[in-house]
Amino acid sequence: MRQLNFLLIFSFGLAMVMFTLENTAATTVRFLPGVSTTLPLAALLLVVGGIGAIAAWIFAVWSGVVKKVETLQDPSEVEAQQVRIQELENDLQRYRATVDAQLGLLPAAGQTSAGEASERGSTITLSME
Repeated sequence: MRQLNFLLIFSFGLAMVMFTLENTAATTVRFLPGVSTTLPLAALLLVVGGIGAIAAWIFAVWSGVVKKVETLQDPSEVEAQQVRIQELENDLQRYRATVDAQLGLLPAAGQTSAGEASERGSTITLSME
């Protein structure tokens, strides 16, 4: 797995270097009327990609915060989930006890098979010629 990670990182880095070398043309960017700058196309795309990655990270963090706040504001829902979990655990224990009791009523298959195997084993003879 370590080699695969290295291969992916190396390939991505090589692709970025090739992209940068091939896209060195200057590009003018206008932010507002009268505010502009000139950057190589590759640098501009890397900056814009970085800004997009940071925006996605901020959105993910914000979504997690909102979810946590919603959970804390409604403790009755959490309590209801805890009660349901406890009920399901009780049901599971009851079902296990029922299955164990039913398994105790079945004939012991292992003893019958072992007895038959010992009887068969005494009658089997092997000869090597």
